[in-house]
Amino acid sequence: MIGAGVVGFSMAWHLQGLGHQVTLIAPELEQEQGELSGSQAALGLLMAQVYRRSSGRGWRLRQQSLALWQRWRQELEQRGHAIPARAGLLQLATTAEEVEAQERLCIQRQEQGFPLRLLSAAELAELRPTLPQPSLGGLVSPLDGQIDPGPALEAFRRDGLQRGLNLISSRVMGLQRGSGQGDQRWQLDLEGGATASAAWVVVCAGLSSPALLATVGHQRPQSPVLGQAAELQLHPDDHRALNWPGSLSWDGINLVPRPNGRLWLGATLEPDRSSPQRGGLDDAALQELLTLNGHAPAWLKRCELVRHWHGLRARPSGRPAPLLELLEPGLLLASGHYRNGVLLAPASAHWAGEQIAAAEPGAQL
Repeated sequence: MIGAGVVGFSMAWHLQGLGHQVTLIAPELEQEQGELSGSQAALGLLMAQVYRRSSGRGWRLRQQSLALWQRWRQELEQRGHAIPARAGLLQLATTAEEVEAQERLCIQRQEQGFPLRLLSAAELAELRPTLPQPSLGGLVSPLDGQIDPGPALEAFRRDGLQRGLNLISSRVMGLQRGSGQGDQRWQLDLEGGATASAAWVVVCAGLSSPALLATVGHQRPQSPVLGQAAELQLHPDDHRALNWPGSLSWDGINLVPRPNGRLWLGATLEPDRSSPQRGGLDDAALQELLTLNGHAPAWLKRCELVRHWHGLRARPSGRPAPLLELLEPGLLLASGHYRNGVLLAPASAHWAGEQIAAAEPGAQL
């Protein structure tokens, strides 16, 4: 297993639960995750039932992941590793066209048996702290919500170690296929000249994945897109008044209530709006986030900035996200999750388990 983000650790944990012996290799295992990590930028929003499509791979992966997250959290909590989560998501409409789209989606989801509902203008006006404007409509999804990425990573790591997970803190420089007719194992060339081998290799190393795959002739380019986030301290009066029905999604910016009167803001900047290829977060980009691109309500302006951070999201070039592919016997790719790594981690892990089980039960990774 190559990669130590939410996708890598959750996949390792799931495969262990299926009875596989797993080794996870990544350079950041003994240090903070770097700026190339998509998990570093994640707020953990679970947008499954508010997803605009109602069929296809994206829809199926989201629904499967939402159900798996509920089951996984219960299992991990029983094993002493709790993952905080917040139920509910309010998606706000900023244009008349978005309002109409929400109305159609709400009808469709209710016909499918999902408990989505529209909020009236009067209900939106009652929410505190006041919503960013324009907020012309709102769609509440009580079963969507948010997972804390940091505690999730730590839960998978700790429980994985208790199950026998092997960790190697090193950079994988390249892959090599088995050299002999009877040698079906993969060799991993590690930094410093060391090597490791496995019957199966799962590459889930984000933006580092394309270079690794190129060493064995596979071209799966991915481009970096900057994700940024900030943590704010609400004024005590605003914290006490808070009655949102969950996290908010407004005009591409996510607002996530936190314990102790804190609030997370997060957004994705497209490449032409910043410098994700350098991993940079300039002051102008940060101010755009803190001011909601000039639409910050008065209560948001009086918040105290506690910290801010960023990471690079891996977006597939010319292919839909995420990249879930059996490239050749013993080589799986699970990368390019873009903005949905936390949401899609369980479904990605389930897919990998199915691929391995179909080909070689009891494999070592």
